[in-house]
Amino acid sequence: MRITTAGESHGKGLYAIIEGMPAGLTVDPAAIGAALARRAGGYGRGARMRIEQDEVELLSGVRDLVTLGSPIAVAVKNRDYENWREFMAPEGCDTSSRRLTCVRPGHADLAGMKKFGQTDARNVLERASARETAVRVAAGEICRGLLEELGIYVLGFVRAVGPVCDRREYVFSELAARSDVLGMLDPALEAQAMAEIDACKGAGDTLGGVLELHVWGLKAGFGSCMTYDKKLDARLCGALMSVQAIKGVEVGLGFSAAALRGSLVHDEIFPDGTGGVYRKTNRAGGIEGGISNGEEIVLRAAMKPIPTLMRGLQTVDAATGLSASAAPERSDVCAILACETVLEAALCGELCAVVLEQLGGDTLAAVKERYGRSA
Repeated sequence: MRITTAGESHGKGLYAIIEGMPAGLTVDPAAIGAALARRAGGYGRGARMRIEQDEVELLSGVRDLVTLGSPIAVAVKNRDYENWREFMAPEGCDTSSRRLTCVRPGHADLAGMKKFGQTDARNVLERASARETAVRVAAGEICRGLLEELGIYVLGFVRAVGPVCDRREYVFSELAARSDVLGMLDPALEAQAMAEIDACKGAGDTLGGVLELHVWGLKAGFGSCMTYDKKLDARLCGALMSVQAIKGVEVGLGFSAAALRGSLVHDEIFPDGTGGVYRKTNRAGGIEGGISNGEEIVLRAAMKPIPTLMRGLQTVDAATGLSASAAPERSDVCAILACETVLEAALCGELCAVVLEQLGGDTLAAVKERYGRSA
């Protein structure tokens, strides 16, 4: 299974094609809509979220809300396109207006201009924008539907916003209690995080944070230790790192394991008395040797602060070579809840690909039967 996307931030819309989804899966537009609304929400979001009230359109591969086994195409239209048509229309437009040459630090502007031989950063930033993730959420929710048919569930929460960090450990059954404001589980810490966001807004600054995602119900044996590109942790971490603003991903104890002795890192294995085994800890985060071990998968991702600051960072005007202040496109102070929603979708997409590659099957019934027979 493979997901590809297309579209620009202020273009006509955003589009995704899902290849390899089996026939017989029921698609739930309401669930996709709820995920898109969650992506647009959260404390600290900017003005554009009041313009883009995203809706998904199913274009192909689905009939009567059931997948056909053919490529699925979905679209999320950009309502703001009407305000940008004269500058962005692919059929012909005024490219001399809305140029951006004061390249913004932390964005793809300058590197993209050099790579693609551009003199206008708009030809780079429109695609590099996190707006692209709207359609990734739509595609990921379709993949979530297949995973849940197999009894595999994905949920996440916001562990930290800037310096405000929740250090308590949680299990999957507790994650549904996360807030719709910032996605945190501790109300007192969330209030502190909101105050931190307010302070950043007043200073024209931005905030990032740490997201934690859990996968419950994936059986042991997915991924491989035999070839590096089949390692489950490598694939899942790569999927999360592909999301804009993510600068680090860890599994289980992650980086903290480097400071501990082995006796405090590795999960001891005990007989359960019925011929099976169990572990008292899950420090590995559900993956050993690149293979799922049947425990809850735990991943964390670090989101950098959004690089578009309203006060503008020092930069260079690529057209003149002179010092300049980076222009603020419409921006958020903190988009941590949106990021968590996108990461869930990215994780669902890659996990769905891993499962389908290993199990095969052209119909949902065949996939379910094969998963039921797996170890």
